[in-house]
Amino acid sequence: MEGSFLAVERVIIFTRYPEPGKTKTRLIPALGPEGAARIQRRMTERVVRMLRSLVPLRPVGMEIHFEGGSIALMAQWLGPDLLFCEQIQTDLGSRLQAAFTGAFGQGARRVVIIGSDCPDLDQNIVNMALDGLKDVDLVLGPAYDGGYYLIGLQKSAPQLFIGIPWGTAMVRKHTLERARAHGLSVLLLPTLADVDRPTDLPRAGVVW
Repeated sequence: MEGSFLAVERVIIFTRYPEPGKTKTRLIPALGPEGAARIQRRMTERVVRMLRSLVPLRPVGMEIHFEGGSIALMAQWLGPDLLFCEQIQTDLGSRLQAAFTGAFGQGARRVVIIGSDCPDLDQNIVNMALDGLKDVDLVLGPAYDGGYYLIGLQKSAPQLFIGIPWGTAMVRKHTLERARAHGLSVLLLPTLADVDRPTDLPRAGVVW
């Protein structure tokens, strides 16, 4: 999106191209490959619409960091006016750190990364995160599964992403321990539900 690299505040969406059989694989037993891809597509489109409606109200840059597909396919899907970046093929911690490093290197001062699989994530929470980063080093949006649906920083903090047991219920606990050990101030946002497994669907209020 025009001006994204000039914005002091930046929001980065982590998502995946919705190819059946290669996305939301833990939902396939309940929804099938097509159904799992459809939920990925709809949730990503929802969060993109939410951020598009925020941009006119707040001068925030917006980027899509993706896995699968290609920049051409992502632009065809979500719109050619957005900025797309293919994620590096490594663990989640390295991908998060790379995204933060890139944003801060381009002049951003408050950077928030969100996933695409939290149906209750809205403008109010994104605004809370960005405003919170004016006063604290780290903002986390806790997920009920022990991870987080949002992470925001006002400076690079690679120590938060090393040795974290990604994909487990201990992600947030270990992240907060690292933050406090390195003297980072923390703001916790409301706890919300991610949609990763079939049991998450009713808790998140999603019907497909």
